[in-house]
Amino acid sequence: MTTFADLPLAPDILAAVRDVGYEAPSAIQEQAIPPLLEGSDVIGQAQTGSGKTAAFGLPLLQYVDPQDPELQALVLTPTRELCIQVTQALRAYGKRKGVDVVAVFGGAPIRSQQAQLRAGGHVVVGTVGRVKDLISRHSLMLHSCRFVVLDEADEMLDLGFLEDVERILSLTPSSRQTALFSATMPPEIRRLADQYLYEPVTIKVKTATMTVDSVEQFALEVAQREKADALVSVLQAERPAQALVFVRTKIRCDQLSRTLRDRGLNVKALHGDMSQGARDGVMISFKDGRLPLLVATDVASRGLDIVGVSHIVNYDVPISPDVYVHRIGRTARVGRSGRAITFYEPRQRREIEAIESHAGVRLAPWVKDAHVAPTPVKQRPRRHSKPRVSANGEAPARKLIVSGGRAAGIEPSDIVHAITSATGLDGEAVRNVRVLERFAFVEVPQDAAGRVVELVAGTEIRGHELRLEPARR
Repeated sequence: MTTFADLPLAPDILAAVRDVGYEAPSAIQEQAIPPLLEGSDVIGQAQTGSGKTAAFGLPLLQYVDPQDPELQALVLTPTRELCIQVTQALRAYGKRKGVDVVAVFGGAPIRSQQAQLRAGGHVVVGTVGRVKDLISRHSLMLHSCRFVVLDEADEMLDLGFLEDVERILSLTPSSRQTALFSATMPPEIRRLADQYLYEPVTIKVKTATMTVDSVEQFALEVAQREKADALVSVLQAERPAQALVFVRTKIRCDQLSRTLRDRGLNVKALHGDMSQGARDGVMISFKDGRLPLLVATDVASRGLDIVGVSHIVNYDVPISPDVYVHRIGRTARVGRSGRAITFYEPRQRREIEAIESHAGVRLAPWVKDAHVAPTPVKQRPRRHSKPRVSANGEAPARKLIVSGGRAAGIEPSDIVHAITSATGLDGEAVRNVRVLERFAFVEVPQDAAGRVVELVAGTEIRGHELRLEPARR
């Protein structure tokens, strides 16, 4: 088996790899690191979880001269969550070398980011919109940038950022080295690569290594009133390195995290009602390994890609088999093994059977010290239903009025689920849900509002039939 020591990495970079606990390079790392160290442009077709951040990050950091105060490398990401993840990883890899990595993204004060850039920054990791904004304000200069990475390029295409990406690339030196990583290669991305990369080495990781390699999957039947006690017992028996506990609603997320905290566990919650700053803080502490246990809703956990997650616990049965596959795909990252345990009530046996049929696996009954043969998880199909957004990351939105509120037992997650299920919209496109006593408000992309009103009409939540209409401007 190839080791990191077999790759032409400098001693300080190899030491950083040992510091973060990496054992052997993944397929994308083994194939991409040598040509990048040789100075070649690279196209890497690889999914999140394949280890691509280290694949481009380690060669990038080996190039950087910490004695040179100029900006030397730029990593473009489609979302703030990915921006934060990549930044944390690069800081860990470059810690021994003394490389300064600055993150710039929307939703945070631009002045503080401008101050960080003035103070220095060998590497900038940024979302497309914020990078473009900082360039226009003359706070980010790219004339000395020798290394550019486009991470998850197909997501940039989905979000409508490709024109801005080309504008940014045009401002970098023609002698730069460029790496482009993408899960898929639609024609627009291929054209971008043809135009801006010079004789690139193309690396395509096979689907089998893009997906979860080994997940032991279990189910535990438990009555509703006994679930919290059962969760504590499972965590005590499993002793996870890091565990991600999924729940359906924000209210349950807060309740369960408080219950676990009262039992002496180091745990935090992550859900959509938290401020963006609070969410970022939780995600960073979980990413760094300082937080061993996280209780999260599905929508809030988007963008979480943590190598150290050893266990997934579905405290609430996922709303669909697709969500199950997505949830348990958060463990067994980069060739590591993982365990997934799904709690279900007796009345939910049919939902477990639907998951088993969809995932092509039988969930073994969980008991202490139980083991089953690891089961590869199916590749989740990509959906290109994300709304186009503007350069600053904010899509034009339309506010809708929803018939029904707290009096009908409706919760924000119910409205999000009703809209995403009926229309195929990504959950992140459904924003600012406010549930009042008799009705609720929700914002959706303006160009999808008519479709949402039409397709969601008649959907039942706890016996209440939904009706939606545009709010008066």
